[in-house]
Amino acid sequence: MELSTIVYLGLLAVVALLRIYELRISRAHQREMVAHGASKVKDPRFRWMVLVHVGVLLGSAVEVVFLHRPFYPVLGAACFTIFLLANAVRWWVIRTLGEHWNVQVMNSTGMGVVTTGPFRYVRHPNYAAVFVEMLVLPLIHSAWITAAVGTIAHIVVLSQRLATEERVLFADDHYRMAMSGKPRFVPGLF
Repeated sequence: MELSTIVYLGLLAVVALLRIYELRISRAHQREMVAHGASKVKDPRFRWMVLVHVGVLLGSAVEVVFLHRPFYPVLGAACFTIFLLANAVRWWVIRTLGEHWNVQVMNSTGMGVVTTGPFRYVRHPNYAAVFVEMLVLPLIHSAWITAAVGTIAHIVVLSQRLATEERVLFADDHYRMAMSGKPRFVPGLF
């Protein structure tokens, strides 16, 4: 096995471990939010979101190892840089939301609306960052099939997830007043 493949598999393992760590943070935040009056919203699509994330990680590994995807240094460096930037945005979101951040849809608008950090510019910076991350992660080692299939699956699942989440958020007058004029993902684009 080539060194680039070993390093790439290590990166995928680190991403998987970070996701597990994020789930622990999320569960702690959910307990805290429920204690302050928030409620968990039934979201049957959450399992599909998890499946897409796991699928991108496993698909990338399988494609690189078994289809012998080459490592192109320029593509790898560009995609890794974009991956790091997307992660910086994700952690900026997590830090900005504090106890509000979690991976489930929660009705926490009674706890206040967060309009600082990246939320000054867009309504869903975390989804934008995760989308970019899941697109470029396979491409770091030219796993283009996983990137294409994962992107399509992510678009389908994310569009359904957003419908559920925005239904809850926009039911709150404070959220609607603070966020309705902001784009969903990219400032100034739509």
